[in-house]
Amino acid sequence: MTDLRLSPRGAELRASMADFMRDCVFPAEQAYHEHRAGHGEHDHTVPPVVEELKQEAKRRGLWNLFLPAASGVGQLDYAAVAELSGWSPELAPEAINGQAPDTGNMELLHLFATAEQRERWLEPLLDGRIRSAFAMTEPDVASSDATNITTAIRRDGDDYVIDGRKWWISGLADPRCELLVVMGKTDPQAPAHRQQSMVLVPVGTPGVVVHRDLPVFGRHDQHGHCEASFEGVRVPATHLLGREGDGFAMAQARLGPGRLHHCMRALGAAERALAMLIRRARQRVAFGGPLVERESIQRDIAESRVAIDQARLLCQAAARTIDLAGNKAAAAQISMVKLVVPRVVTQVVDRAIQVHGAAGVSDDVPLAAMWGWHRAMRIFDGPDEIHARAVARSELKTAPLFDLDTTSPRKDAS
Repeated sequence: MTDLRLSPRGAELRASMADFMRDCVFPAEQAYHEHRAGHGEHDHTVPPVVEELKQEAKRRGLWNLFLPAASGVGQLDYAAVAELSGWSPELAPEAINGQAPDTGNMELLHLFATAEQRERWLEPLLDGRIRSAFAMTEPDVASSDATNITTAIRRDGDDYVIDGRKWWISGLADPRCELLVVMGKTDPQAPAHRQQSMVLVPVGTPGVVVHRDLPVFGRHDQHGHCEASFEGVRVPATHLLGREGDGFAMAQARLGPGRLHHCMRALGAAERALAMLIRRARQRVAFGGPLVERESIQRDIAESRVAIDQARLLCQAAARTIDLAGNKAAAAQISMVKLVVPRVVTQVVDRAIQVHGAAGVSDDVPLAAMWGWHRAMRIFDGPDEIHARAVARSELKTAPLFDLDTTSPRKDAS
């Protein structure tokens, strides 16, 4: 049986993170939202409380836990911390330097960057001094299949020149964003999975044109999700990440732990939604008694608890496999996690919205924003259909425990 218990250090980190959430993060939410409301949804300046939380997280030893090489913390132990950060998704992940897309980009740089690239980009990202973005998805092709991308990256002497259009570039609107990791095709004639490469593009390079910030179900995030074009963007050849043709494989390496981290944070949001559901049901009286006494509400609570705990076990099992055998060994499990968790979270949040009535669909409570983001999770980092296919393919390659022929009639059948 797989041991899914936290290590002693993991248990300490989880307790420390819980204290940090209670003492610092939740009290800071009001200041964060007041800043955002006061500056307007199209303003992407950073609420000052974010930097204050980052310094406190460093002081408490909660910094860069997502990267085992930097922290010595395994994925199973980190999963518990990531889940707690999901209770306050706009504040807590960044407070501990565990926010997407930076974590994935830092993993890429750690694995594939040159010493010079690490010094220029990885070190300030690990310090929390800058932010970054990842440009892969394109508006004109089905980017769930990365071999479809059409952005061209061509060698020109000592430079690479980039031409193309990308969208859903998360983080690009943040004023601290200084690095774009751009994926495009360097050799359209190569085998399908060897055509792509990644290039590091400093934000502000001539030819990078940001057209708009895209809303998620009508909401604009502080860091933004941008559409941008690359018009003859020229960078030195030394900005190539890894080798030419390695882009697809590097993208898969980037997404493994990142998908798991996303899903663990999502479970934290589900826990918050369930807590809100129960609180509301206890406080609200209708037709002669508290809502919590209604059988239908109790069923919603029970179904939510069962679903969250089941999904968590999937996440923990995948994290344990990564710790023991690496990302590749956990690929099918991560697809299971990505397929299940966003569905569970949106179901739990939807139940909480229903119990809150009209308040649930307003901005007075965070449920509408939570539902929108986690519904979007069924698309980003690979849509449901891609992960379902991955799980099915893995299952078809796996021999059953007992290979029984159930199609032939029993000999004693009359």
